[in-house]
This record gives sequence, structure tokens and C-alpha cells, in this order.
Amino acid sequence: MPTEGKAAGCAQAGSQAGSVPSGGLPPAGTVLARARQECGAYAIRIGRDGTWYYKDSAIQRKPLVCLFASVLKRGDDGAYWLETPAERGRIEVEDAPFVAVELFWRDCDCGGGEPQQCLTFRTNLDEMVTADAGHPIRVQLCPRTREPRPYITVRPGLEARISRAVFYELVALAEQETVDGREVLGVWSEGTFFPIDEVPAVDMAAD
Repeated sequence: MPTEGKAAGCAQAGSQAGSVPSGGLPPAGTVLARARQECGAYAIRIGRDGTWYYKDSAIQRKPLVCLFASVLKRGDDGAYWLETPAERGRIEVEDAPFVAVELFWRDCDCGGGEPQQCLTFRTNLDEMVTADAGHPIRVQLCPRTREPRPYITVRPGLEARISRAVFYELVALAEQETVDGREVLGVWSEGTFFPIDEVPAVDMAAD
């Protein structure tokens, strides 16, 4: 198990490796990729509210959390990893690794000269992401209570849970559309429609 200092060193090693491609990881099958040390499970956990913990103690230094987040990846099996060119280890994520805490609405010229609505989210780590085809919004509904759990993709495999207050703002912007023969409510962003719920009821109990 790495100490907090060692984990930070791993992340710093990833940021300082000038020969690594811009994606931060070597191509699969290269000598550098094969040489990466498997460290098992780090004693790091991301709580449901987005707080990062090391051995059940909250990590208070936001720059350190941002450094860890910059090397966070998700495997094909759904596991979360901190990966650098030198080593990698699994961490626990209770829900989603990020939380969308603020929404910015605007009309922009992303539609070939015709203004379109664009929705940009700020995460708890101050990363900005605009909902579009590559960064979809999805709402997971509890089949029993229909309680919504909304998310937006931040990076491939990594999502931010949309906070309750921000979800309220999305609902206020919702429009009715027909999707696959069903009447649904949803929001538009950069020309893509993201369903929130079927008409007429949108459960406002997002958490």
C-alpha cells in the first residue's frame, strides 16, 4: 500500500515523463507499458460526495486530489485505477469519481452559424465539460421509486454525478420530444438531445 506521499510521487512521475504521449499512457504492448508495476489496491477511496480519502482520512489538499484525478482511469471490468507510466493501483469509488456542482447555460454558434443551446458543467475539481455527443448526460432511474441519478461523462469511462441543485436547473430547461415513439422530457446541448424522463412526471428527488 502506498503512503499518500508515494502516491503523489507516482502521479508526479506521470506528469514529468516527457516521452509519454499526450494521453498520459504508453501504447498498449510497448516496453514501457509492460514494465509498469502493478501495485494492487491503494488505500484510496472516493466517497459518494466526491471527497477523496486515504486510509479513511479525507485528503485536504485539493492540488493533490487534482493530481490523482489526472491519472484516474477505468478498466474494461469497471474497476478504477490510478495509472502512471511507472505503476498503477486500484482505488475504490462509491458512486462516480466526480460531482457536477455548477451549470452554465448559453447559446453558441456550434451549429454552423445557427445558435444552439450549450450546457457546460463545472465539477468539484473545477474541470469544465460541455454536454455533447462525446460527453452525454444520462439519467439512471430506480425501477421501484423512479428516483433519478443523473450523470455526465467527463472523460472516457469517467462520469460526474450531477448534484441535486444542478439537476433542478436541468429540469427547468427540459423540453418535450419524441424519441423512438415515446414522449420524453430532456435537454438539448450542442445539437444533441438528452432524455431525462418520460412525460409527464420528472421525479425531482435527485441526490
